[in-house]
Amino acid sequence: MNEKKAVGEKAIEYIEDGMVVGLGTGSTVFYTISKLGECVKSGLSIQGVPTSKQTEKLATKVGIPLISLNRVEQIDVAIDGADEVDPDLNLIKGGGGALLREKIIATAAETFIVVADPEKNVEKLGSFPLPVEVLPFGLKMTQKKIQELGLTTQLRQMQGTPFQTDNGHYILDCHFPDRTNLKELERELNLIPGVIENGLFLGTADKYITLDRDNNNSIVIRQRNNG
Repeated sequence: MNEKKAVGEKAIEYIEDGMVVGLGTGSTVFYTISKLGECVKSGLSIQGVPTSKQTEKLATKVGIPLISLNRVEQIDVAIDGADEVDPDLNLIKGGGGALLREKIIATAAETFIVVADPEKNVEKLGSFPLPVEVLPFGLKMTQKKIQELGLTTQLRQMQGTPFQTDNGHYILDCHFPDRTNLKELERELNLIPGVIENGLFLGTADKYITLDRDNNNSIVIRQRNNG
């Protein structure tokens, strides 16, 4: 069974005719976008807002009409993956390097749906390194300020040179101490000059589609408790 395909395609059920849809980035939402392309060819009328150049290419390839975020009043539903998901549907995202655009689109959406295989389920966030998007200018000083918060940092590389996001920024992959207050960490990181955004998505996801391996890999849809 292709777990990513199963949960990725399940998200299509939340998309209706006339919607503006935020299109995430990653290996699971790849199947969402591919299936959505088939639905468009069968007559579904939507407009997509991509979270990355990679997603833009895929959506164009499968025939999904795209629109700039600057030209829409709101996004009806956004669908994206995650690198970690805790029991309260808090996330770490940014393993693919698109965290800034992903967060802009997720927070602009009326409903934000996360799709991920069960490997991404954790009791608490932090095993996966937290991506922090930073300006190349003043990198060492920004890195020092992040380390002063108690985090270890590593500059993400690609083929021997610093990885660059679609926005032209660098990413520091960070590990934070156990029992860190994540809301406070999110706030303190974004107060550092040079930090553009971080990969903590706290209280953002509305629904989470995954699989229950203890129950014949049945689809599970979890909803955030707003209380």
